[in-house]
Amino acid sequence: MDHTELRAALAETRRVLTPHLRSDWGVPAGPLEWNCRDTLAHLGHDLLAYAGQVVARPETGYLPFDLMVRPDADPAEVLTTALACGELLALALAAAGPDTRAWHWGPADRTGFAAMGVAETLLHTHDITTGLALDWAPPSALCAAVLARLFPDAPAGDPVPVLLWCTGRGELPGRPRRASWAWRAALAE
Repeated sequence: MDHTELRAALAETRRVLTPHLRSDWGVPAGPLEWNCRDTLAHLGHDLLAYAGQVVARPETGYLPFDLMVRPDADPAEVLTTALACGELLALALAAAGPDTRAWHWGPADRTGFAAMGVAETLLHTHDITTGLALDWAPPSALCAAVLARLFPDAPAGDPVPVLLWCTGRGELPGRPRRASWAWRAALAE
């Protein structure tokens, strides 16, 4: 995975959320404790943190900064902010060499950061669309790519429900719903 998949996920988020920016974004975002607006701000935070990691290449932890979205920012401003943070990650990924490593619970390469950016974007967009009662599912091809990179032990099946199950957001027949989970962005040492 690389910046092209991330940009595709960001474009999908823009496409699906833009027509609904006047909706009530104070409702819970799907299964999350955050509301839809705060979930979108969290997405921007994660994407910016990943961009910082790729650029700075720390070996032992996350850089000590956080994105603070002003409390008075409306959903349109928060969406613009989150998408800008995603584009910063895409630019960092495009500039990173194949040997780039940065910390995410171990040494992660640019494909790991790209996959995490895509996953965060798709999953939090799904949380928001669930909260806003929109009929939307993440693109299957992007879900399959995320599963291949971050969840190599995922069960077979339609990648959309499998990704939602892997991240505790859905159910799969014959499997208990996940209460906790973790993806593998770091490379095996």
